[in-house]
Amino acid sequence: MEREFTHTDLPINLPLLFKLRAESCPELIAQAAKDRRGVFRTYSFKTVYEEILTFASALQDIGITKGSHTALISDNRKEWLIADFALLSLGAVDVPRGCDSTAAELQYIISFADCSYGIFENTAIVDKVLQKKPSLLKKVIVFEDLTSDEIDRCVQAGVEVYDYRSLMACGKKLPLSRRTEIETGMSDIKGSDIATIIFTSGTTNTPKGVMLTHRNYMAQLEVVDKVLTVKPGDMWLSVLPVWHSFERVVQYIAITLKSGIAYSKPAANIMLADLEAVKPQWMCGVPRLWEAFANGVYRSMRKEGGIKLSLFMFFIGVGKHFARAKELISGRVCRYTQRSRVRDFLTGIFPYIALYPLYILGDVLIYRKIKKKLGGNITAAISGGGALPADIDDFYRAINLTLLEGYGITEAGPVLSVRDCIKPRPGCVGIIYPSAEISIRDENNTSSELPPGKLGLIFARGDQIMKGYYKRPDLTAEIIDKDGWLNTGDLGMLSLDNEIKITGRAKDTIVLSGGENIEPLGLEKALTASPYIETAFVTGQDERYLGALIVPDKNAVCAFAAEQMLFYIDYNDLLQNKQIQMLIQNEIKRLIHVSNGFRPCEYIYGFELLADSFIVGRELSAKQEFMRHKITEIYKDKIQRLFEK
Repeated sequence: MEREFTHTDLPINLPLLFKLRAESCPELIAQAAKDRRGVFRTYSFKTVYEEILTFASALQDIGITKGSHTALISDNRKEWLIADFALLSLGAVDVPRGCDSTAAELQYIISFADCSYGIFENTAIVDKVLQKKPSLLKKVIVFEDLTSDEIDRCVQAGVEVYDYRSLMACGKKLPLSRRTEIETGMSDIKGSDIATIIFTSGTTNTPKGVMLTHRNYMAQLEVVDKVLTVKPGDMWLSVLPVWHSFERVVQYIAITLKSGIAYSKPAANIMLADLEAVKPQWMCGVPRLWEAFANGVYRSMRKEGGIKLSLFMFFIGVGKHFARAKELISGRVCRYTQRSRVRDFLTGIFPYIALYPLYILGDVLIYRKIKKKLGGNITAAISGGGALPADIDDFYRAINLTLLEGYGITEAGPVLSVRDCIKPRPGCVGIIYPSAEISIRDENNTSSELPPGKLGLIFARGDQIMKGYYKRPDLTAEIIDKDGWLNTGDLGMLSLDNEIKITGRAKDTIVLSGGENIEPLGLEKALTASPYIETAFVTGQDERYLGALIVPDKNAVCAFAAEQMLFYIDYNDLLQNKQIQMLIQNEIKRLIHVSNGFRPCEYIYGFELLADSFIVGRELSAKQEFMRHKITEIYKDKIQRLFEK
């Protein structure tokens, strides 16, 4: 039997959550978005809720009902959240994706997810989709105003089209009883009902549709007040793609904690100006964003040069040592084995006392000026979607900006851990989220649970775990066992303080530092279509871009060398020849290209040539499959060079 209320403040589904906030804090800011002049305008919870009901009424009027699957293809904007909650209020299911998706990707997802309706940011996205009309798509809504030519194109493609503004005007003319019916119907939406289907991979492999329910989200929202110290009226700056599971749950967290969302973009000039305008208390970003900001500060100071650069580098060094001393004396150290708190305190107290005056001076001269670039009002920022580089973590600790690294996967809704907001510990991805259970299992015997400090596969369980992969019960059974444990595919360990440390990935999916999920198998298969490439191993976990280890086809390469009359001493020497390097580079560019259905984030920017073929027992399993962790270890020096170029 489904439990109806597990928290005294929160209802059983997402639309009732927004309704509750419109009643409990009607005048607090829910959204801030730029008008046509580029000036932020604010909208209260009451106002946004009215817009949600109006849009829901209009959507219902054109045929969207409970269970309808609706594509929601748009980047961050005010209307995204309104459309999301309008669909959820009807009990419909949205299928989100970003505007940078390829036409083939969108067509596959919309068709596979059985979407009869689509809500798109603009007609450029509609044109992508209608290059080959998905079989079920019959009506589309576009956020931006439509021209007569754009309407004609849609009609010719066999779909009815509406623009957002006109549809909202129609919604306002509908009887008020329609809104009352929708509000009444919200109570009939069960926690087990599907809220969204989020597809997790690109066109290079079969995308998997993660079915997340209202309960999956509410389980996380019920306990978020135990994790984050957000105050009513605080503001978040939204810069990440809102359709990603990480940013999406942040939108819901903001609503739960009676805070508002201001919409921006990750482009530095736009984001920094918006930070100054909004002065948010909270924001989220992928590691690449935090790395880019830190590197931008360093570049700016190097341009200054002279005494300013020297002072900057000196005080950043002071800040790093002071932060470490402070962590030692306050117990903010990850413990994987027993360690003496007294020894840590004594180790930290003397440098803490010695560095304190310099740290205060550094705050006046350096740290607060850097933080002012982020609006000057940040309580804490959150990093997710990949591993935060240690040196970047050190930079933010040095300037005393609380950067909370978190961890999760879409299949878990996604939050599984986040650093403690009051006493964050570096070197881990935080304490286990209160709504989740975590178990570390032996990689070779997944029934064997490992104690803290032992490396193994990370399993997760709880109400936030997905309902399954849409129309793929076979894949669901592979990742969730009979007891409800989800195999995350990540390798890590627990600390003695119930924190998680991530060390790598056991499954194949690569997550770049920008948060993009890459399935390497399709890339590798495409590369081996070249007559000059025998084997390709794609890598790049937590890096800014992808790289590859390439085993060339020896006979083909030697034949090419003979045709070109290249001189070489031996085969290893030949592989270093500039013409051979250029040959392989051109093959990579030819095969991994947008014209072949690949996204720009899937381009390969570095490669190393290997003379010897992969063999079973070393790089390959008995099934001739890559043993990725062994390959990463065997060729770690070459892989490191890929990302130093």
